[in-house]
Amino acid sequence: MAATIEGQDKVLATAQRIVQSLGNTSDADDMLLILSAFDNRLSTLSSFVSSDENSSSGASVAQSSAVDPRLEAAERIILNEADLSSFTEYLNVVDEIIHLAEELNLNAVDASDDVRDRAENTLQLAMTRLEDEFRHAIAATEFLNDEETSESLEDVSSARYSHHSHGRGVSFGGDEMSLELIHPDAVIELREIAERMIRSGYEKECCQVYCSVRRDVLDECMVILGVEKLSIEEVQRIEWRSLDDKMKKWIQAVKVVVRGLLSSEKHLCEQIFSGSDLIREVCFLETSKGCVMQLLNFGEAVAIGKRSAEKLFRILDMYDALAQVLPDLQELFMDEDAGDMVCSEAKGVLDGLGEAAIGTFVEFENAVQGESSRRPIQNGEIHPLARYVMNYAKLLVDYSDTLNLLLENVEVESDNPERENTDNPDVETMSRIARRLLALIISLESNIEEKSRMYEDAAMQYIFLMNNILYIVQKVKDSELRNLLGDNWIKKRRGLIRQYATQYLRASWSKVLSCLKDEGELQR
Repeated sequence: MAATIEGQDKVLATAQRIVQSLGNTSDADDMLLILSAFDNRLSTLSSFVSSDENSSSGASVAQSSAVDPRLEAAERIILNEADLSSFTEYLNVVDEIIHLAEELNLNAVDASDDVRDRAENTLQLAMTRLEDEFRHAIAATEFLNDEETSESLEDVSSARYSHHSHGRGVSFGGDEMSLELIHPDAVIELREIAERMIRSGYEKECCQVYCSVRRDVLDECMVILGVEKLSIEEVQRIEWRSLDDKMKKWIQAVKVVVRGLLSSEKHLCEQIFSGSDLIREVCFLETSKGCVMQLLNFGEAVAIGKRSAEKLFRILDMYDALAQVLPDLQELFMDEDAGDMVCSEAKGVLDGLGEAAIGTFVEFENAVQGESSRRPIQNGEIHPLARYVMNYAKLLVDYSDTLNLLLENVEVESDNPERENTDNPDVETMSRIARRLLALIISLESNIEEKSRMYEDAAMQYIFLMNNILYIVQKVKDSELRNLLGDNWIKKRRGLIRQYATQYLRASWSKVLSCLKDEGELQR
């Protein structure tokens, strides 16, 4: 009996598998009729087929209901961008996708892998388009193509620099330069995109796009300002006339870059990445350090280059310009270790320029002392050395504040300190640069006195001395040198000129008297 029942169960099971394997409902029904004709017991399979269909249908419905309709709607919009009426609508859809992805990650147990994958893929597609939109908006084509802005930068870079208009070396229109790097409407859009990319975990891609595009923009601005990318070796090979022009452009550009471009660039970073201090600082640093290092590399090349007297004023101009913007640099780069490196580099270049300036000045002093041309000037006229040194000294006065600062740790030297103190009893109260200029002029006077001995005629010697000392006195009296050296110095030099005049008369009349004396003796 038991065996019979077991055999019936096997038959039913086999028939059930056959019907189930057919899958298609009509085929299953036909097979069911055939089997029932052989054995009425097989008619019970109809209930199985019905229940199996219901089970299959229920599973399908359950699976379909697991996909959030919001995800399906978002997918359609993300995949078919033509359905968008505005970028704002697209951002709303992105917000929906981000929210759904966050929900699925929080409720991982209730969501299938397929649903999560669909959400992640849709989010990735959305981020790809946002990245493209971000790149397009950040390019700032309006800024670079703006004729007025471009001309303003070119005017700054090509500002005329006359040798007699150094007056403090660097003259800028104002301490601040406001530049609108990107249209305000674009800034709002960029901030909206950045917030969504950062929230979705795409902050790296966002930063890479920002830094890449903005570096190119700043590089183009540097070109407009006339600042070239040159290695230290290339700078040191440039002949003086060309180097002088590049130094002038650097002097103008350094303040425009720091107080104009970089200040505006940091403000732009603060606007776009307002939600993350770290990302804001990283993006600003990576964007701006390139052009800063380009400026500093040129400054370093000048500082360590071959010294010559004609470079001194340009070096002082560069020192002044960098000293003025160093506090601004420190404020711009104060939030990152790498920013500290930029500031340290700038301070090092500033110190190097200061050392180069003082070294060049000392070499100039030594050159004046050692100038040994042996050709007498015709008719005892003013020697070229006197003209060059006094014009040089007049220009140095314009840099008194800077030179006094740089001379703080430099010992004052004089070949003849006793004469220096005798000529000016107030020497101890003089500023450092005043004492150095006094020593320089004393060296010049000594050299002039030495050159006077090249004249065989004693009278011509005093003519030469009178002409040159009078020239020196006149240059001092008619310039700021007078305030440094004092009226007492001028008074003593005028007394010296009178002595030379007296000696000239004696030397001239001695010949006449000698001739008269000889004639008298002949008449006897």
